[in-house]
Amino acid sequence: MKQHPDDAGSQGSAHAPARPTVRVETGRIDMAAETARLSGGGAVGGLVTFSGYCRDEGGRLAALELEHYPGMAEREIEKIALEAAGRWPLLAVTAIHRTGMISPGEEIVFVACASEHRQAAFEAASFLMDFLKTRAPFWKREHLVDGTAGGWVESKDTDDAAADKWHRL
Repeated sequence: MKQHPDDAGSQGSAHAPARPTVRVETGRIDMAAETARLSGGGAVGGLVTFSGYCRDEGGRLAALELEHYPGMAEREIEKIALEAAGRWPLLAVTAIHRTGMISPGEEIVFVACASEHRQAAFEAASFLMDFLKTRAPFWKREHLVDGTAGGWVESKDTDDAAADKWHRL
């Protein structure tokens, strides 16, 4: 099957960047409602969502505490989302990140990218997550099932490597 020009990611046609929806909140994320909000209207040909969840780390984690720098976190996420919307022909971009105490099995982050064509939505969602992990000012602290507070979670070299690849593309 012949590749459509817009499926080539940043090689697509010129477009006006989508205005992102960015929220940082303590409550649960209604992912079904967020997805439904983005998928209507008939112009969307591809909608890619990513939901990141709190793991129990082999049964030792009771909760993950997430802190952020209010105002700065939202601005940084919006910058990343606008960069994605400028790089790919997106119709909509949503990034919602939770803070506070999050139990294993609960969602931490929800990202959605809608485009006329699937490849742009896939690439933009991956880009957005890679940079949320490395540039957004959030701090994570483990709370263990034995009642103690663990340490603050350090960033991973693999997260930096994932974000770095976008500078070469």
